[in-house]
Amino acid sequence: MDIRKFAVEETAVLHLKDANDELMYADGADGNPDTNKPMRIKLYGPGSKKYAKIQAANNNKLFTRLKKKGKEDQSADDKAQESADTLTALTHSFENIGYDELGGEALYKAVYLDTSIGFIATQVNAYLNDWANFTKASATN
Repeated sequence: MDIRKFAVEETAVLHLKDANDELMYADGADGNPDTNKPMRIKLYGPGSKKYAKIQAANNNKLFTRLKKKGKEDQSADDKAQESADTLTALTHSFENIGYDELGGEALYKAVYLDTSIGFIATQVNAYLNDWANFTKASATN
């Protein structure tokens, strides 16, 4: 039997939940709750080349910091920025999510850096760290 039949998908879609663990929906174009659309993020998973590349780059940064200073000496702001950069790089796309008038990577980074909605970055990190989310039979939430 070919072991690759157990391979995971390159990407998966996370349906966001709010701080109360309720699924999040964007209002429909007409404000009608019956036309609400799911707020979702499509992410590159641990089986993708993009994920491997980002993780290798992060490991190299850590190694360089340790080599220079003998210990990790990074401010909270630097850590938040690095985490947001990683999540931004692993984000394929947002669906029905807005933030000011931003788009693309600027949008992703703004959402991941905003501490008032920090539950989103926490949720994305947890999702990315679970291989099961990227299986061929993976659920979207």
